[in-house]
Amino acid sequence: MIRLIWLFILTNSFLLGGVLYAQPTVRANNEKTTVKSLPDLLTLKHGEPVNSPEVWERLKRPELLHLFKNEVYGMVPDGDPIPSSIEVIEESDAAFNNKAHRIQFALDFKKGHRNLRVHILLYLPKDVLNPPVFLGYNFYGNHTVVHDNNVLVSDSWVRINETLDVYNHKADQKSRGKRSYRWPVDKILQEGFGIATVYYGDIDPDRNDFTDGIHPFFYKEGQDEPGLNEWGSLTAWAWGLSRILDCLKGYEATADSKYILFGHSRLGKTVLWASALDQRFDMVIANNSGCGGAALFRRKNGETIQLINNRFPHWFSKSFKKYNDKETMLPLDQHMLIALNAPRPVYIASAIKDKWADPEGEYLSAYYASPVYELYNKRGLSDRNFPDVNKPIHQTIGYHVRSGKHDVTVYDWKQFMIFAKGHLND
Repeated sequence: MIRLIWLFILTNSFLLGGVLYAQPTVRANNEKTTVKSLPDLLTLKHGEPVNSPEVWERLKRPELLHLFKNEVYGMVPDGDPIPSSIEVIEESDAAFNNKAHRIQFALDFKKGHRNLRVHILLYLPKDVLNPPVFLGYNFYGNHTVVHDNNVLVSDSWVRINETLDVYNHKADQKSRGKRSYRWPVDKILQEGFGIATVYYGDIDPDRNDFTDGIHPFFYKEGQDEPGLNEWGSLTAWAWGLSRILDCLKGYEATADSKYILFGHSRLGKTVLWASALDQRFDMVIANNSGCGGAALFRRKNGETIQLINNRFPHWFSKSFKKYNDKETMLPLDQHMLIALNAPRPVYIASAIKDKWADPEGEYLSAYYASPVYELYNKRGLSDRNFPDVNKPIHQTIGYHVRSGKHDVTVYDWKQFMIFAKGHLND
């Protein structure tokens, strides 16, 4: 009986900072009427129609970016660029049994007495100049992504996870390769792609503390936390992806590569926003991104604005909190975030048991973003009906809902690579 009770707790809980919390019951709301009040993508704020790519890019897109910055994710503060330097600290032509080239960069940001070091791990297929590169953050350090003893162990603050041998907020050799099932690097290389990854906590540790990470580099005198409409962690991580892209574009072997931005869960939220902000990313893939990612806020399925702000108060701007339990007051919704990537390819991936992320809300968001893609004569999602499980759709907006739970699987990566190859020449 005790074992059964403990199993129930584990399957209905989540870990935050090493502490077990009960996950709230998922709210089910599948009424079609909940999306009838979505803000219109193809109407300007004064009522004029958006009827061409030129009007979208010149007027509507900046209007939406301004709203997302002010009402949801927060703005990067104005100020002088943060000085940075890039150093190759390790490389080898013998990675993956001599099949790949491994490069490890140190990206350093410096201002006054502050120094922030970001470690970039890059694998490239040998003898391929400027291959397409998947770029994504990892959750527990670069060394957890592969069974490669040469990959440096992060010395940044890390969330406690005893199953990964992470104690006292410090990474350890024992966790080497323990997340490799989420990163099939060997297969990715075999398919002709490169892959670059960074521990997201190098940019900003994932905790409600704005005295560390990149935020203090932008503070004015006397400031110790972001202002009302300034950036939370999601925008900091998005900002970091652009700086990592700067680094990779400055490296000869990847200077002219196509870049496929990938993120899972909170990092799926991050990549959709990062790609909206920085159009140098060639396509974006968001896996199980849920609330604040691909899922529509107005459905209030699974995680809601109030729940996410209460659990993770540092992710969004402070101004976003005024919409707690007031989703209909938002002047935007997440179909608009997806549309900000147009006409670049975007892929949304869900899992049927991941009710917390609202798979149907993720699909509908992509569906309602499609009219903007149609302005460019690109194919979005034409069927409003939720697709069958394990039946991927590979248009310029792609989507699949797979069997299983909140995770990244080999099936997901197979679809990501098929999708990417189908659009590399767009």
